[in-house]
Amino acid sequence: MPRIVLLVTSPRLPAGLLTAAAWDVVRTAVVLAGAESELATAIRSAGGQVRVPDGPAVPALLDAAAAHDTVVWLAGPAGDEALARELGLRLAREPGLAEMELMYGSWDPPGARLLDAVAVLDRLLSPGGDPWKRAQTHQSLAGFLLEECYEAYDAIVASDTDSLREELGDVLLQVVLHARLAEELPEDERWTIDDVAGGLVDKMIRRNPHVFAGAEAGTLEEITANWERIKQAEKSRTSVLDGIALSQPALSLAAQILDRATRATLTAPLPPPQTQPDAESALGAALLSTVAEAQAAGLDPESALRRTTLAYAQTLSTTKSHPTPPPPPDPSS
Repeated sequence: MPRIVLLVTSPRLPAGLLTAAAWDVVRTAVVLAGAESELATAIRSAGGQVRVPDGPAVPALLDAAAAHDTVVWLAGPAGDEALARELGLRLAREPGLAEMELMYGSWDPPGARLLDAVAVLDRLLSPGGDPWKRAQTHQSLAGFLLEECYEAYDAIVASDTDSLREELGDVLLQVVLHARLAEELPEDERWTIDDVAGGLVDKMIRRNPHVFAGAEAGTLEEITANWERIKQAEKSRTSVLDGIALSQPALSLAAQILDRATRATLTAPLPPPQTQPDAESALGAALLSTVAEAQAAGLDPESALRRTTLAYAQTLSTTKSHPTPPPPPDPSS
């Protein structure tokens, strides 16, 4: 019985990148397509024959199947579901005409939708795209990046994996958006999303020699220490405090600075609150001392204050407010 093969391929891969089975069938069978495409060109370049029928696709496929053992239909990017449904119903009514087979010539690789994200942002920031996004700069978007990271953090704290997936998408939006904006910079400052991804890949390979270079893994502590040594060699930093994000919240900033000092075995006395020149400085010294005590106890001061504050906020939300009583009358009036 004749065979009609619906060949489905990934639109995100190069047109000629097909499985061996797919190449075997398109080189030897009659191949039809709904329109000209890069895949049709690739097949012709490899010696195959591709024809775009003048009339409706299903009758053309059935006519070709009546004259040949195997006919291939090059499905479009959407998979040609309507054609497959129509052809399937026709073959179900007339089972002797042909057999229909679905063949995957290529699949989307993991991360393929990232290419879609890049394409969508490119469209939005190109002429004729979204005026708001086209008007943005790295500086104008800085607050949004922080906001999206905080929302992702909230989802993690809440153990809400569905929300985390969505919020990480918003973080990814910021990454791709900044990269697309960088394509508009002067030539000597320009970079792309590929530069971002390439830098990440190179960094991960360099800093994980126990995975990529055959080095001994050792303990987790040894792996972490090796990471820090490689990082230090890359950055050529002159201070153990280099690279700390100074714009992070004050509690986490204090904790990170104290942690860096501890790991570098640096010791310096904390400022005593009682010797400070004003109340604000005294409060800052007391808070820094509290952060140091928390770290010594193995606690995260940022997380501790956040949790306690949110619990207090919950208490406030369930507490009825009381109207402020009017001031007592002035007896002199």
